Amino acid sequence: MLRTRSGLAAGALLLAATLGLTACGGDDGATEGADAKTLTLWHYEGPNSAMGIAWNKAIELFKASHPGVEVKFEEKGFEQIQQNAQMILNSDSAPDIMEYNKGNATAGLLSKQGLLTDISDEFTKRGWDSKLSTSLQTTAKYDDDGIMGSGKVFGVPNYGEFVTVYYNKKMFDQYKLAVPATLDEFTKVMDTFVQNKVTPLAVGGAEYPAQQIFYELALSKADRKFVDDYQLYKNKVDFKGPQLTYGAQTFAEWVSKGYISKDSAGIKAEDMGVSFTQGKFPILISGSWWYGRFADEIKDFEWGTFLFPGNTLHPGSSGNLWVVPEKSKAKALAYDFIDITMQPEVQALLGNSGGVPVAADPAAITDPKNRELVETFNKISTSDGLAFYPDWPAPGYYDVLVAGTQGLINGSKTPDAFLDEIAKPYNENLADLGK
Repeated sequence: MLRTRSGLAAGALLLAATLGLTACGGDDGATEGADAKTLTLWHYEGPNSAMGIAWNKAIELFKASHPGVEVKFEEKGFEQIQQNAQMILNSDSAPDIMEYNKGNATAGLLSKQGLLTDISDEFTKRGWDSKLSTSLQTTAKYDDDGIMGSGKVFGVPNYGEFVTVYYNKKMFDQYKLAVPATLDEFTKVMDTFVQNKVTPLAVGGAEYPAQQIFYELALSKADRKFVDDYQLYKNKVDFKGPQLTYGAQTFAEWVSKGYISKDSAGIKAEDMGVSFTQGKFPILISGSWWYGRFADEIKDFEWGTFLFPGNTLHPGSSGNLWVVPEKSKAKALAYDFIDITMQPEVQALLGNSGGVPVAADPAAITDPKNRELVETFNKISTSDGLAFYPDWPAPGYYDVLVAGTQGLINGSKTPDAFLDEIAKPYNENLADLGK
């Protein structure tokens, strides 16, 4: 999933423009828009990303099977939807179907607020349940409190994702470095780059990438119980416990050792990705959503991937969800579109474009590198290694973690202060839920 995740250049103006779109809200009763002639679709994937390529194909197939129906596709920025979804979906300008981030703080919150359509019946009737493993269904279901993993179905993922380590083989070869198998070996690799006046890591501290590095470090000391406690509220989480303390302290050490540039506090994810494609950094730790784009854009050097060394748990899950806003006027068409994204043709295209399909025949993935990506995800998924993402547990937590990791990068926060800062809204959310 390539997230452009660009922030709002002029938030108020963009939101005003969004809310000024032709209204398409309101449930039209039992027919669920079966006779609608327009499907308004929003997503935030780049056109040359695996998802963008596959979904463009899905739009083409949808139009062929629905003559007379117009598809109004509108590409949005990740941050635009992340920050304004509640306002948009509670207005008469809600789209008929949209990509939305999964997890308690996002899809879970909107489901709790009644802004998303319960699609449980369609989920079983159309056989989507049989195409998604139990672990991948975790992010599709939310209970009355908006907590993922059980309850009604409010979204459908058609791809998977996980955080991995991308590396520049040319730069590794230059310094005779091998792919590390342990965290200790990884730090020695980064030490070599620093000794040669090369900053090892491309980091986007102004958006999601930095917090994913912090979470990878915490997961290096974690087990499934910790993940279930943190993400699913099974038990209280000690924010000064060994997992999160190690993550915060080691992240700060990586900054002090020069693995992470202090300038990266202001860098967006997009700029981080571009800097890696330009060969300016040897290593980038981020999601599989970059894979297809790197394959398309990197021409000057060989690159590869490896999982975060030593970890058995990795940030990852199903991909983002196709959700149907409660105010959609074309729900039946939205369900048809989702169904097309799950068809073998689209799933195979997704995999062959560098994505991670959830319902593709592996034999249909012809590119060896792409097949390796899918096989890696399947290995993580089947070994119960998906640990979700650090910003999921509480509403607004994404911004809390962005600000917190920025503080660690620029030195304005100590690890101890960072942990206090992220513990407060997490525990407040638990209190609001009566837990």
